[in-house]
Amino acid sequence: MNSLKQFLFLCVFLFVTRVFVCQEISPIKNFTTEDYKAQNQNWGIAQSKDNLIYVANNAGLLEYNGEHWQLYSHYPNPALRSVQIKEDIIYTGSFMDFGFWKKNNKGLLEYSSIVEKFQIKLKEGEEFWEVNFYQNWILFQSKARIYFVNIVSKEIKIIDSENIISDLFVLNDNIFFQKKNVGLFTLEDGEEKLLSDALFFKENKIINCFYERKELVFLSEENGFVTLKENGVKQIQSDLDSNNFSVFNAIQLSDKSFVIGTISNGIIFMNSKKEITSVINQKNGLSNNTALSLFQDNADNVWVGSDNGINFINTSSAFKIFEDDDGSLGTIYTSLFFENVLYLGTNQGLFYKNENKKYTLIKGTEGQVWFLKEIDGNIFCGHDKGTFIIKNKNIVSALTDAVGTWSIKKVPNNSTLLIQGNYQGISILKKQNGIWQFRNKISGFNFSSRFFEFYDDKLYVNHETKGFYELSIDEDYNKILNKKQIEVPREGYGSNVFSFGNGLFYSSSSGIFKKQTNGNFVRDTLFTDILKNTKNLSTIKKLPFKNNVLYSFSNNNIIFITSNTISLNPQIKKVPVSGSIRNNVLGFENLTPINEDVYLIGTSHGYLLFDDSVEKTNENVSISFQSVVVNKIDDLKINLVLNEKAVLENKQNNIQFTFSISKYNKIIKNEYQYQLEGLSQNWSNWSENSTQLFENLPYGDYKFNVRGKYGNIVTDVESFYFSIQRPYYLSNLFVIFYLLCISFIILLINIYYKRRYKRRNSLLLEKAKKELELKELESTQKIMKLNNEKLRNDIESKNRELATSTMSIIKKNDFLNTIKTELIKGGQRNITKVVKIIDDNLNNTDDWKMFQEAFNNADKKFLDKIKAKHPELTPNDLRLCAYLRLNLSSKEIAPLLNISPRSVEVKRYRLRKKMNLDHNANLTNYILEI
Repeated sequence: MNSLKQFLFLCVFLFVTRVFVCQEISPIKNFTTEDYKAQNQNWGIAQSKDNLIYVANNAGLLEYNGEHWQLYSHYPNPALRSVQIKEDIIYTGSFMDFGFWKKNNKGLLEYSSIVEKFQIKLKEGEEFWEVNFYQNWILFQSKARIYFVNIVSKEIKIIDSENIISDLFVLNDNIFFQKKNVGLFTLEDGEEKLLSDALFFKENKIINCFYERKELVFLSEENGFVTLKENGVKQIQSDLDSNNFSVFNAIQLSDKSFVIGTISNGIIFMNSKKEITSVINQKNGLSNNTALSLFQDNADNVWVGSDNGINFINTSSAFKIFEDDDGSLGTIYTSLFFENVLYLGTNQGLFYKNENKKYTLIKGTEGQVWFLKEIDGNIFCGHDKGTFIIKNKNIVSALTDAVGTWSIKKVPNNSTLLIQGNYQGISILKKQNGIWQFRNKISGFNFSSRFFEFYDDKLYVNHETKGFYELSIDEDYNKILNKKQIEVPREGYGSNVFSFGNGLFYSSSSGIFKKQTNGNFVRDTLFTDILKNTKNLSTIKKLPFKNNVLYSFSNNNIIFITSNTISLNPQIKKVPVSGSIRNNVLGFENLTPINEDVYLIGTSHGYLLFDDSVEKTNENVSISFQSVVVNKIDDLKINLVLNEKAVLENKQNNIQFTFSISKYNKIIKNEYQYQLEGLSQNWSNWSENSTQLFENLPYGDYKFNVRGKYGNIVTDVESFYFSIQRPYYLSNLFVIFYLLCISFIILLINIYYKRRYKRRNSLLLEKAKKELELKELESTQKIMKLNNEKLRNDIESKNRELATSTMSIIKKNDFLNTIKTELIKGGQRNITKVVKIIDDNLNNTDDWKMFQEAFNNADKKFLDKIKAKHPELTPNDLRLCAYLRLNLSSKEIAPLLNISPRSVEVKRYRLRKKMNLDHNANLTNYILEI
């Protein structure tokens, strides 16, 4: 079963009384044990100032906020027998205990035991069946005692009884209680006083007492109402007297009527005259026939705590329900209230409600009825077989020439003609000698004509699939002169044609179009504007018996469209009612005025009665938070304080909101819309869900906004502020630590890059230095190469000079030797003198010095090296070495030394010896290698 039952709207034939065989009853909402998650029996009901309902259940205290049930239990005595509320404190009585409940700032109830607090000694086995208030005292009644508790002064008073105390009543600042087999008592000056020991009060259990016209009236368990007179007990006549009811409890409603709870017959509604107006039991709505407790709430609705569940009877609703449980009526397509008789046209025929409140079928009307209309005191019934004229609840004429009549209207300016739309065209009825007869079918148009309207001397006919037509008919209404199909959007459903104000309109789900002076139909901005937020609009129809009033249905509303009395512009009124409750046949929705304020809405299983005078449109409606719960993943849930901002730990990022509108008298479910600022600026879609869970929210500041829709009334926004802390690694301390770390890292990076830059610059400098040195080395090498080349050239030049010098010397000496030879040959004259001159020239040391200098320039330090190596060498030996260094042969050396070649060989031999050269060693090679 669902956790929360849909509204149950049941009305069946009841056989508990002689009169009320069928009845229209208020909507009933049942709550089962599966709904409220507690035990079956419910012993008491009360309501707080904020409209929450509290029920004393065998499992504890139940709280209902309009959306959810919450069970509160206190152990070891969870079963509650009574409950009452004073201000914001809920007082309950249970087995061997009584105390009070109070809400904390988290919206949760907390229990305090008065018995424990005041250390009250109870009698063994006491159960407290009644809680009441008297001045500053709270009264708790068991079967043996009445305890008076003053919380302020902390006083306790006890009335003890040896006889069973049946019940306790506080009425107009007076206390009454009954002792079984003793009588009726009251309290004076704090002491009990016998008020009446009449036999009636000894033998009958008193259920409740009331004041009527300054007289005390008592209701007994099985013998009805009595009043206490000076001369004794007087019976008050009521409908209870003729019925065998066993009464368990009773309350008097705000309008002075009564609700009687019985043990086995459900509950009985009685007016102030004590006449039974309706009986509701398990057959027609209650979850159980035993009513253990009754309560009227702040909106005048009745709550019933039964032996198996809780029932809410919406007596303040503008709707009453008749349920065709046995299907004898069928689906209702049309209705008419005429001459104080209610007629219902269904798919099974035409019924009327007789004097015994039963619906009776009019003989001959079996089959589908499409419409009912009163014309000139006659009821015209559009039927699948044709047209029936009804009078005095009987068929007086059956006009079946044209099969299937959808509707009938008067012909303009002709009181003797009626035009009717049939399955296969349009036909005319004529009144002759006071009798309506079928005259003719209008030729030229054979389409089914369910919707048609006269306008500007033309007939406009709409067929949902064939199209929309303008017909010109001859004066005698015999034939169609001209047929014109009008261009309108073909898509959509629920099409119709109707006149409103001074205009003609075509409507469908695609929009409403108005006829223009040029004959075209254009979308009407006024209708479009007032209906723009209406979804799934049904066929718009004229409301019978009301001028310039249209009606339609949307998902959860009845739509009334009326015209402004001055401008004739359309204006809209919406009446909330659930589409599932209406349960109309699509396209055949119907609504009929019964009187000035009451309307009948036909459904597929009965009908609704709507009283517009009862409908409340300006109620003060508010939404409130019932709980806000947070939790970490896989951790316990924690309730938050409702009236202050919450600061949550980072991991407490799963948060659930529970909210409600604590009003109960609309027969449509409340809807809610929410927004979580900090996560999104968008509002959610309207939903019946009254809880919202957010999981894994990121840290930050949030504002949860919620608003509700009660019928068509939207509440103000209620808000809850909360913030989720940053994770520890994003806390201020860690942020400072991160900043320091980042600063340190930046510093390290800076140092690193500085060093790297410095090292890089150093490497670059070193590289540049090396490149420079390399370039300098290359330059030096180039310079050295150039110098070497220069030196080589110089050496070569010196060698050439040396060679030239040497050759010059050789040539000179050869020349001189030749001269010398020749002179010798020439005789002795002057020979000695010439020879001497030549010898001086040959032994000239200047030539040697010049040679030595040239040799040293060509081969630096050779003479020094060989001198160092062989210090014993003489200058002549050095001279020979120099010539050998030049790789001169002995023959070439001889002229230079002015000796013979043989002498040169001798000198070479001696030089080898001085140098200690091996015999096999070559002297010239040795000198060249030095």
